[in-house]
Amino acid sequence: MSWPALIVLAAGAYGFKVLGLVLVGDRLPLALRPLAALLPAALFAALVVVQTVGGDGTVVVDARLAGTGAAAVAAWRRAPFAAVVVVAMAATAAVRAAGWG
Repeated sequence: MSWPALIVLAAGAYGFKVLGLVLVGDRLPLALRPLAALLPAALFAALVVVQTVGGDGTVVVDARLAGTGAAAVAAWRRAPFAAVVVVAMAATAAVRAAGWG
């Protein structure tokens, strides 16, 4: 990707954020505010899933899925971030070493 394209995309992302704050701001109904607070986490989770199992229009099940699952369990058990990363790497490496992925 070229630098001008990267700069345009970054400016566009920042512009959308500012536009949302200006247009919606504090005028969001009280019933929707808890949902709006959860939206970034849901989008991040969706991106993780797409990057883990998506590939050229097909579902790919390999070692990455085992690593992501192990990381999810470690995060659910409230492990520190560094431990979550190490658990994910270890699980992925173990599955690849076993020849399953």
